[in-house]
Amino acid sequence: MLSVALRTLRSRWITFVGSFVALSLGVALIAVMGLALASSLHAPGRQPERFAAAPVVVKGADTLRVSTPIGDRTQKLAQPRAVPAALVAKLRKLGTVVEDRSFAVRARGGPGDLVGHPWSTAAFAPYGIDAGRAPRAADEVVVSGGWAKPGERVRTDRGTVRVVGAVAGRGFEDAVFYTDARAAQLSPKSAQLTVAADPAAVRAAVSGSAGVRVLTGDARRYADADPDRDSEALTAMNAMFGTAGGVTTFVSVFVVASTFAFSVAQRRREFGLLRTAGATPGQIRRMVFVEALAVGVLASAAGCVLGAYGAPRLATWVVDGGLAPDWFTIGAATWPYYAAFATGLLVALCGVVAASWRAGRTGPTQALREASVDSRPMTWGRWLFGAGLLLTAAVTLGLALFGDPGDLLHRKTYVSRPMLLITAVALLAPVVVRPLTQLIAWLPAQLPGAGGMLVRENAAAGVRRTAAIAAPVLVTVALAGSLLGATATLNGAKATETREQTSAAFVVTPAGGDGFDAATLRGLRAVPGAEVSATSTSAVYVLEDGVALVRDGARAADPGALAATTNLPIASGRIADLDDGSIVVNEEWQQHTVGERVRVWLGDGTRKTLRIAAVMTTGTGNSGVYVTPRNAVGASVDRVDVTLTKGADAGAVAAGLRAAVRTSGGQVLTKDQWVRASYPETNRTTRMGFLLVLGIALLYTGISLANTMVMATSDRVRDLAVLRLAGATRWQVLRLVGAEALMVVAVGGVLGLLVAVLNLAGMWSALGLLSVWTTIELPWTAIGVTVGACAVLAVVSSVVPASFALRRRAVELAGIRE
Repeated sequence: MLSVALRTLRSRWITFVGSFVALSLGVALIAVMGLALASSLHAPGRQPERFAAAPVVVKGADTLRVSTPIGDRTQKLAQPRAVPAALVAKLRKLGTVVEDRSFAVRARGGPGDLVGHPWSTAAFAPYGIDAGRAPRAADEVVVSGGWAKPGERVRTDRGTVRVVGAVAGRGFEDAVFYTDARAAQLSPKSAQLTVAADPAAVRAAVSGSAGVRVLTGDARRYADADPDRDSEALTAMNAMFGTAGGVTTFVSVFVVASTFAFSVAQRRREFGLLRTAGATPGQIRRMVFVEALAVGVLASAAGCVLGAYGAPRLATWVVDGGLAPDWFTIGAATWPYYAAFATGLLVALCGVVAASWRAGRTGPTQALREASVDSRPMTWGRWLFGAGLLLTAAVTLGLALFGDPGDLLHRKTYVSRPMLLITAVALLAPVVVRPLTQLIAWLPAQLPGAGGMLVRENAAAGVRRTAAIAAPVLVTVALAGSLLGATATLNGAKATETREQTSAAFVVTPAGGDGFDAATLRGLRAVPGAEVSATSTSAVYVLEDGVALVRDGARAADPGALAATTNLPIASGRIADLDDGSIVVNEEWQQHTVGERVRVWLGDGTRKTLRIAAVMTTGTGNSGVYVTPRNAVGASVDRVDVTLTKGADAGAVAAGLRAAVRTSGGQVLTKDQWVRASYPETNRTTRMGFLLVLGIALLYTGISLANTMVMATSDRVRDLAVLRLAGATRWQVLRLVGAEALMVVAVGGVLGLLVAVLNLAGMWSALGLLSVWTTIELPWTAIGVTVGACAVLAVVSSVVPASFALRRRAVELAGIRE
């Protein structure tokens, strides 16, 4: 049988080339994602930036550390503590102390991420004057990056300043340097400082000060802005490549298995002839496995080579797109190649298991009879696995809805759930292909001529062929609809929550990142007809199960003003009961009973025990908690909600609010404007990760669709010849082939849309149980582009090979297959 298998490879080269292409590309995708994931596990060591030339850096407590039975748990503090004044006085005795300050600055014509510092810290980067001089007056600055030149006057949210000097950019920030005195006015809080003294003496002076750290050598990088950005970038890349790798592996395995099974199913006539010639079922199966092994080994090896070529291109793309830091490159890991090769070979062999078993069991006469029409497209194994997966999807959905509906809103859930449904629907697709094609082709079949009827009957007769070709379309449409639809639906639900919870007429936000100053707040509260609720962003930490230190976002607000400007979704208790000794939590908390006392740590690390005054419903999650300003020391006001008193004129109040923030900078928005401006958007990394996944899926499934269409068309040369002999012209046959391709794409698109709707219906039900009623958002544009691209590929990939085949005489074509 080995010689028969080798001759078969030569005689049916189109089928095997198609299988080879599908498998090699699938293995390449798995290898690329594996290499990217392996390369995102470790970051290169980062050197100090702003304090590369500083002798010693002393940093105030910025980390909460809580002891648990299984070790210490840590979280970054929302309000880091300043170095204690007594310690600063002690350090001044050891050497020169320079206090560091950093604050956001918005300048007309300047970079969007401009940050201000005191000039005395410039020497620690080090920065050196390239033009002009150092600042001496409160309205004088030195800038980096060349966006302004000495002598220019620049308007900023901190007042109009005159540029008196320029320094070369260092690449890690766009800085503007003020005098030390002016910087202290603009940012009174200093969380770290430098000391020109012996490190050992500094450590001795700091010992006993809880949480204060002495940084020297490479550790000085922890004094830079966002020192954890590399680890955060790794986490984001791991999530992105993990999601992309999981989805692309599923797509690859799904399409490859479908292609291999289809290639075996195409050969039922051949197997029947072999059985008639005396081949045993075992010989048939061994022949199919030998062929799959040969194609699998060669295609998997080729896929690994393609993966090695494609992975660096992917790394360049994610770096250029801002999804990965500049240092990200593909490493020298070898396990992704082994994993991709083994996966490809395993899928190739598994893809022919069911088909080869059926081919071996079928008798010669029955096999020849089934070669023309699919009389029994559903095997018991396909029924079993398809129904089992569908039942599993339904049961897990029911358990989630009645157990923890919020779990259906997590990314890992709405990314993984479609795969289960896609597989189930694909396995059960032959059951619905015939009635679905009858429905889709009903109107064309009523038109004059036999074209519509032939399209309908050909698609309905070749159920397996139709289901196999529709599989790539199904998976692409389902993924596009499910992933993009889930994020759009969830964002719409969050916007609905925001709209319903805000009863303010106006919302005022600061221009800079440091919040409103006291003078601006007094001006806002003094506006006639305005009732003001000033809130600030902080955090609260709680120890759950005695071992997990959980951070929850908190808003600090005056209870009376808060009740007048918001409609919080209270499940129990009252907002009015909030005071300095209590807290408003949500149902996600482990302890959420009104009157219960909970031990928490505030944003600055202060440990307190607070009484639960009210409990909010879970909603879309991450609703945070509410505390009073006394329990958010150091948090600056970053949002002011304004309601109108009885009889107040909205226009006059708006004008008064704008006048109050004119000096410090700020934006006054109506409620509707603020809801639109703050409409939640998918995280850029998540959004680009989804586009990466969908782009790869569309590209791969598009190639696979074209590949499968070529395989299917080459197998129907005799059918096309019969049509020509029956009197059909060449153009009529080609139109029929194109119409059948469109029919198959329509079937796949409808099934994919069904999967997407079922997934989004589960999310919509979960939102309803969480008291958030919104509409299902289907990404019709993305779905339309996907179906359109698949339609073009399918038509071209079927019509072109058919056109080449029809160049020969119909009698010759018919004789070839006889």
